[in-house]
Parts: sequence; structure tokens; C-alpha cells
Amino acid sequence: MKLIRKIRRLLFLFILLALSGIGIWIYNGIKPMGTPETKKIFVRYESETPLSTVLDELHTKGILRNVAVAGLIAKYTGFGDSVKAGSYSVGKGQNALAIIWSLRHSLHQTLRLPETNWANRTAHMLEMRQIVDADDYMELVHNPQAFANEVNFPLPKDSLEGYLYPGKYDLAPLVGAKHVIKLQLKEFEDKVWNAPDRPADLRRILILASLVQLESGKDEDRPMIAGIIENRLRQKMPLQIDATILYALQKWRRLTFKDYRNVKSPYNTYLVKGLPPGPICSPDAKDIEAAMHPTKHNYLYYLALPNGKTIYAATYKEHLQNIKILRAATKAEKAEKAEKR
Repeated sequence: MKLIRKIRRLLFLFILLALSGIGIWIYNGIKPMGTPETKKIFVRYESETPLSTVLDELHTKGILRNVAVAGLIAKYTGFGDSVKAGSYSVGKGQNALAIIWSLRHSLHQTLRLPETNWANRTAHMLEMRQIVDADDYMELVHNPQAFANEVNFPLPKDSLEGYLYPGKYDLAPLVGAKHVIKLQLKEFEDKVWNAPDRPADLRRILILASLVQLESGKDEDRPMIAGIIENRLRQKMPLQIDATILYALQKWRRLTFKDYRNVKSPYNTYLVKGLPPGPICSPDAKDIEAAMHPTKHNYLYYLALPNGKTIYAATYKEHLQNIKILRAATKAEKAEKAEKR
């Protein structure tokens, strides 16, 4: 009997030690690899991926301490055997429980791609948010035929500039350039190509609409400015639109006097008459509508006042008077701001 009691005590001791060891193993396996301040990273899976593959990858990246412990946590919390397609945020500062929780919730973020952006500006905007690589985006912008099977309208030969429809999109981190451009082209197809009033000369209208977008401050100004551009074209006057020079420079900044003469580009509408060779931003449906239906008038000049109002002139003499009005308004605005300081 004494021998049996000793054996029982030894077995109990072994069980306690084993349980303690398992507990320590689990405890150590759950602990994060870094501090709470450690920056998180994004991971993305284009299709449903086995959980074991994901956990191995996170372990290799130094994010997850113990694959087996994480697998047990996933099993006993009803996670399932796979991770759904999507983007996820994980980091060394998370413990295994937090990482498993993160893998349950794919990321979504709404981002507005502005009408005023040309493609290169959009590319860097997206790269800053880790959505695309800017170089990848621009490479695809200059390879329209990569999307020939994705849309049902004729694509341009050299660049998708002007066809990348602006607006709000759900763009998770790491979705990639092709995914974003495909969304923009599909929106263009829906809003422009499939519209009841489709432009007959699509290329020309997009170029004109892009100029209208960057030159108009308010909706009511769009058809008016479109009319001025058409009037200048008819009279073979240079369009003299600053935004076209900025596009040639691929920089958004204040122009200097030298820029107007020194920027040798077909997009410099101070030196080259007619429309530029391509769109200079991403016009929306309102810009395209204005370009298709410009207001008929005899104006050739326009200026935007500090309060947002646009004033028009039919002759250069009237335009000079409007310049005086602009200078006076600008001076008054500066004085008002100085008084408020």
C-alpha cells in the first residue's frame, strides 16, 4: 500500500509539473514579440488562405512568437481553418490573442481621389497610405492595354490620364495599383461611357473638361469657362491656362514669370495654341457636362476674386479693368486679415 501511495504521489507531482510546464509554454507563447509602441504592418491575402500558412508567415516576419500556441487559441475561439481574403493590420506589440482577433477583421478605408489630381499626384497619395506602389501605378497608367479585357469602352493608346474617375473608393492597404485603376475605369464606364448623354468626341471632351475642372471654382462657372475656352479656340488665341504648365512640370506650385516662356512643352498653352495633347487631371461628370454644353457668350477672359466669384470680360480692355478690381479686392482682403491678427 505504501508503494502504491508513493506512486500516486509521484504521478500527481508529474501531472502538476506537466500542467505547470504547459501553462508556462502557453503563457510564453502568447506574449508579444515587441512593445505596445512597436509599429504595426499590413499584410494582404488575395484569396482565402489556410490559417497555418498565415501563422507561419507571421512567425517568419517576427510578429508571432509561437505558431502552435496561436493555432490552439484560434481553434478554441472558433476561428476556423482559414483567413479570408483582405488586408489586415498586425504588429509585434500584439499578443497572440490580439493577432488572432486582428485576422478576423479585414481592413476597410474610404479614400477620396480628387478631381484636381493628375495621375502622378494620385499615385503618390495612394503610396503614402500604403495602398499602391507609386511606380507600379504610373507604369499601368501608361499601359492602357493592360485593362483592355476589364472595360467595355475604347481605351487610349498611351495614357489613362483623364479616364481615372475621381470620387470615394474603399481602398484597403496593399490592394495594389491594378485593383485601384480597375475600380476607377469601371466608375468611368458607369458615369461617362454608359451615361445617356455620352460624349461623341470623347478624347477632346475629356481634355476640355480637365481644363474646366482646374479653372473653375464653382459649379456655375464650369459652362461659362468652357465657353471661354471654345471662344479662344475659334479665334485661334492661345488658351494661356496656368494649370497646363503645372502639368508639364508635374509640380503643383506657384508659377514664376520665367515658367511661361521657359517650359518647352506641348502642354504650355502660353506658347502652343489649341488644346493640350491630353487631359491634365481627372474630370468628373459635371466637368464633362460643361465641356459638352458650354455657355454661348462673347467672353474671352476671366478672373477669380478672393471671395470665389468669377468675373468675365469680352475685350482685353475690359480684362485690364477686371485686373484692377482683382488687385483692389486682394489688397482689401490682406488688410482685413491684418486687422484680425
